[in-house]
Amino acid sequence: MRINVSSYIPGTSPIHACDARVKIVLLAIYSVTLFLVDTWAGLVLCGALFAAAAVSSRIPLRRFFALLVPVYVLAAFAVVFNGFAFDVGQAAPGAAPPLMGQEPGLFGSLPPVALVGSFGLVPAGLARGCFFAVRIVLLVTASLVVTYTTTSTALTDALADFLRPLRRLRVPVDDIAMVFSLALRFIPVTAEEFGRVHDAQQARGASFSEGGLWERLRAWQTVLIPLFVGLFRRADALAVAMDARCYGAEPHRTSLHDRRLAGRSLAVLAAGLALCIAVAVLL
Repeated sequence: MRINVSSYIPGTSPIHACDARVKIVLLAIYSVTLFLVDTWAGLVLCGALFAAAAVSSRIPLRRFFALLVPVYVLAAFAVVFNGFAFDVGQAAPGAAPPLMGQEPGLFGSLPPVALVGSFGLVPAGLARGCFFAVRIVLLVTASLVVTYTTTSTALTDALADFLRPLRRLRVPVDDIAMVFSLALRFIPVTAEEFGRVHDAQQARGASFSEGGLWERLRAWQTVLIPLFVGLFRRADALAVAMDARCYGAEPHRTSLHDRRLAGRSLAVLAAGLALCIAVAVLL
């Protein structure tokens, strides 16, 4: 039982070389644009922007869509709950205003189709559900572009830079960034420890898929208890190591690399903002 939680994929693409702060800001603006767009033309253009970024990152497209099963389930719920109605008489064309300004397009003029009694298919709702489903998928895959091309250290440094103005209010910005970095680094450590303990207990005869619910829960106790003990032991060792390296002796942490925004990063930021604003306003 192995869990693959590694997100960063090393590469030399232009997306990898882009500053992490620029990518985070563009992701936020892109997400807002997705919710402001209310036409299929605008949504297609947003999809084209994602495709351009994905191709520029030189990461296979299957990496973006292979692990999105929960997202697909959520999108399917959006399509089903919008496309079907228990009373198709109340879902006649023009009976209800478009939800959140989204236009159903050609399907809006089609009448509902009764399937079983008053339960039936609503073409306008089906189009609206598909619109929401595509929006959800684009939102998640756009975030994957950032996580696949940005290291956890770069994300932590970007977070510290965004929180830097709070230093005037005596907010421990560096400590918050360090906690965020440790949380990210402990995700693969937890997954690795979980797989190791699970395999060890299974080799000792523990049955995780047989018996009733109570028997299965008792079997998982043999995994969860050693897992938490091991994690607390790692956390204690990490605290001792940080204390031995005099963490917190200086009021402000320094950086090994120059974190000033380069002219190329500023140009990418300006171009991305202009594109997203144009799409949100015009479409």
